Amino acid sequence: MKSLFKSKPRTPADIVRHTRDLLRLTNRDQDKMAELTKNLRDLKSILYGNSESEPVPEACAQLTLEFFKDNTLRLLIQCLPKFNLEARKDATQIVANLQRQQVQSKLIASDYLETNLDLMDVLISGYDNTDMALHYGAMLRECIRHQIVAKYVLDSPHMKKFFDYIQLPNFDIAADAAATFKELLTRHKSTVAEFLSKNYEWFFDEYNSKLLESSNYITRRQAVKLLGDMLLDRSNSAVMTRYVSSRDNLRILMNLLRESSKSIQIEAFHVFKLFAANQKKPADIVSILVANRSKLLRLLGDFKIDKEDEQFEADKAQVMKEIAALEPRDLA
Repeated sequence: MKSLFKSKPRTPADIVRHTRDLLRLTNRDQDKMAELTKNLRDLKSILYGNSESEPVPEACAQLTLEFFKDNTLRLLIQCLPKFNLEARKDATQIVANLQRQQVQSKLIASDYLETNLDLMDVLISGYDNTDMALHYGAMLRECIRHQIVAKYVLDSPHMKKFFDYIQLPNFDIAADAAATFKELLTRHKSTVAEFLSKNYEWFFDEYNSKLLESSNYITRRQAVKLLGDMLLDRSNSAVMTRYVSSRDNLRILMNLLRESSKSIQIEAFHVFKLFAANQKKPADIVSILVANRSKLLRLLGDFKIDKEDEQFEADKAQVMKEIAALEPRDLA
């Protein structure tokens, strides 16, 4: 007789609805946590597939449409601190996957986040919580895939916090914050260019003093690499021209060129060459380069990298030529 009453298999939308109900109950009923953990595992399996089967597009679409109804994402983010470690990992992977799911060529997640941007405030503040930082950080980076979200974060007061998060004593959290910071400053070119132009002064004051001049080697190395990536990006040409016209910036880069670390020296060279290549060098930049010419030419002449790199050697020769040709009369 039992077989007559077999329960119907749950659809992806059913699992999402049940998960949403359980999330609403987590404050009052801890017994529901085991059910919730199982549901999260099932949702992850639908989105990613498993050892026996690939994800089914129709099931993923059904799951995505239901998930972005009735604030399921908000509930999930709010309840995450109550989950055990495995459930947190599953939830993080679900949120990450859903940012990329298209239904009829539309990114459903982007539309939802556009009207729920305050959720980014919760995710960013996760860096203040050792237990939640890596989960919320991973979710945040996936949400930044959407330009509307990246613009919100860039324009928010939270941007200043990243200069401190990157230097947190917990290495894993600091590295995660650095990865998010890099994503914010490199993914959406036009949005980044607009942000850097509008916020140039405070941003580079913080960047120079807290990152490029940090006492932490890893912070300095990552910062000078990211600086090169930003300034060499064609969309940031106006910002680059402004940056390489500053004597304070030149002083910092010349100090980084003299570091004992070959990695930092190489990344610093890629930024320093922009100062040398600038055909409209301000008088004080010319003055510094002329005053330090012999030291710079000697340093660059001895500068070798481990593997042969024709482009590097060509760039170095060009920089040395530019510096050697500078005349004090250029100060006029």
